[in-house]
Amino acid sequence: MKKIIKILSLWFVIGMIYFTAEGLWRIPKGGYANIVMLPIGGLCGILVGGINQIPIFYNLKVWKQSLIGTVIVLTVEYISGFILNIIFKLNIWDYSNLKFNLNGQICLTYAVLWFVLMPTAIWIEDYLRFVFWKEGYKYGLINIYKEFVTFR
Repeated sequence: MKKIIKILSLWFVIGMIYFTAEGLWRIPKGGYANIVMLPIGGLCGILVGGINQIPIFYNLKVWKQSLIGTVIVLTVEYISGFILNIIFKLNIWDYSNLKFNLNGQICLTYAVLWFVLMPTAIWIEDYLRFVFWKEGYKYGLINIYKEFVTFR
């Protein structure tokens, strides 16, 4: 039961962070953050954070974790977008005007952005685990980016 509460807590907190970031990104452009981004963002955070919870990935280089995390986010975004935007026609996002898009649900531009942001996502999940449950160890965001840009 404690594990379920931990996962749901992380899901909600990371989802709120993602929902807020989405709003800060879209509102200045005249858009808004749809509430469905909270569970979608939370799911992405849980899945990406799960990478370094699996023993075979403990010592994986940050850029490799970022690559895997980017694939996870794009997969969740594509599946969510296909269901919400194509099947249910909610039109929450549409990247069809951007080059190298797949059905308007994911695109290369945001894939690159996700790759660059992924160390932050990994750090947030690790930081929350440390603060709430004293799991792992505390490290700085700048340190993870140093590892990321030096391919360590």
